[in-house]
Amino acid sequence: MQASAVASPALLQGQAATKAFAPLSQRATGRVRSSRTVRSQAVQAPAKADVSNVSDVALKDVPLRSLFPDVPTICPGAPKLKVAIVGSGLAGLSTAVELLDQGYEVDIYESRPWIGGKVASFKDKDGNDIEMGLHVFFGCYFNLFRLMAKCGVLENLLLKDHTHTFINKGGDVRELDFRFFLGGKKIGAPFHGLNAFFTTPQLSLTDKVANSLALGTSPVVRSLFDPEGGMRSVRALDNVSFTRWFKSHGGSQASIDRMWDPIAYALGFLNCDDISARCMLSIFQFFATKTDASALRMLNGSPAERLLKPIADYITAKGGRIHTRWGCREIQYEQGPGGQTRVTGLHMTKAGQEQTVTADAYVAALDVPGAKRLLPQAWRSDKFFDNVFQLVGVPVITVQLRYDGWVTEMQDQSKMKDMSGSARGINNLLYSADADFSCFADLALTSPVDYFKQGQGSLMQCVLTPADPYLPKTNEDIAAEVDKQVRRLFPSAAGLTLKWHSVVKISQSLYREAPGVDPFRPDQRTPVPNFFLAGSYTKQDYIDSMEGATLSGRQCAYKVLEDSEQLARAAGAAKQQQQQAVAA
Repeated sequence: MQASAVASPALLQGQAATKAFAPLSQRATGRVRSSRTVRSQAVQAPAKADVSNVSDVALKDVPLRSLFPDVPTICPGAPKLKVAIVGSGLAGLSTAVELLDQGYEVDIYESRPWIGGKVASFKDKDGNDIEMGLHVFFGCYFNLFRLMAKCGVLENLLLKDHTHTFINKGGDVRELDFRFFLGGKKIGAPFHGLNAFFTTPQLSLTDKVANSLALGTSPVVRSLFDPEGGMRSVRALDNVSFTRWFKSHGGSQASIDRMWDPIAYALGFLNCDDISARCMLSIFQFFATKTDASALRMLNGSPAERLLKPIADYITAKGGRIHTRWGCREIQYEQGPGGQTRVTGLHMTKAGQEQTVTADAYVAALDVPGAKRLLPQAWRSDKFFDNVFQLVGVPVITVQLRYDGWVTEMQDQSKMKDMSGSARGINNLLYSADADFSCFADLALTSPVDYFKQGQGSLMQCVLTPADPYLPKTNEDIAAEVDKQVRRLFPSAAGLTLKWHSVVKISQSLYREAPGVDPFRPDQRTPVPNFFLAGSYTKQDYIDSMEGATLSGRQCAYKVLEDSEQLARAAGAAKQQQQQAVAA
């Protein structure tokens, strides 16, 4: 069966751009692999792609208006404010880009030596790129793709085969394959998803029938003809776990164990018993309504070089300033005559230096633990701020393992040890129900520009979830256990030697999207008029993710823009009061 690689028309225009996003294996052969046999692929660092005709994401391609906010209408002569942003993750960077595009003066403050938050990567003393997590870009990351297009970085995404691959113990590979063709014609949503679930060998026939019954009676069906109504129905399921909802609609426990738990761990670092049905069904409705929403892309190299640096360059080219190693120790504030709280400055420190930063508006673009540390305890008397303290993060550990051969090359033992040419194996995100790392990938294959090293083998990146049992262990013990589980999944790799490892522990990563938690998520506009929040934990219709963070940044920036006249008046009045106080 012949088929060309397909990318979302919202991202690409023209054949050249589509080809640039195609996996290397498809560019070479144009053939679609069998859903039951995953062939290894030889991958080398790709040439620089030509994406000169990549367009911005259009609203017509987004299933819900709430997922892609309108840019506020800015009146001529509207004030251009000075904004201080604490935090340089995607939420902070997204906020900054939107404000800079409107001519605002923006300073970003980051306590660490590098930017990026949970998406960050850095080099160790030996020059190895260390990542905070495994970063996968779904086809429904509309806001993140828009940001990347602005910064000229879409060319750094590599589209993977449109299939979700499960690795079971003993080297048993099964797929949830969304590639559906009839008569040589590509069949899209929702039929490609129905075909994927009906034909996947990861589930038994009985489980597939039960699975279909549950999904067929879900709000996803309503979303096919009424996306807004479907989303309202999904939001209403926040107070039940996905397991409870799924089984009450006829789903089977085996489906949970073999398919949905690995996916839930990959999405929210929680199993289906602990994750909200709202979280899981939010993703499913996008997969069902948009053909390429479930297609995966990965960066061609490290996040620091291939994602964050171009965004930082865009910010500085627009006049923005990024201050690393400056930590915010305290929010300074006062109460006006009417009892209205107003932020007056940020107490910042850097290696013994101190300064007070002042601005017209302030944004805390932090994760949940960072927001809890920064928010003044006195503000907890307001339920809005106290709600933030009801949120908790989920621990996660990211492990990188470098071998002297190709771990996922299971068909040819001679090629497994051959490091004279290309990387070999499965070039995609991988899931497993038989390991403590629910999702993983060989970065030498998926992200070859920075991770394929001539003369070295696979760089397996594995995400341990739940990470709680591993946090007390030493890095060496963690790496040894993950290595053992890798070999259990790939027995053919038994003869390979582990040459290097890294372990990154994050005690609180994504916020815990448990049942009943959604009402505690705060809006970006707070009761303090010149203080705003950004972060994927804040109120937005996507899950805690790179896309959720980017969307929250847009929403935050637009609320600053909407409040600009009020903020300018308040800043002017405060300045006048200060001048009067000095004169007195």
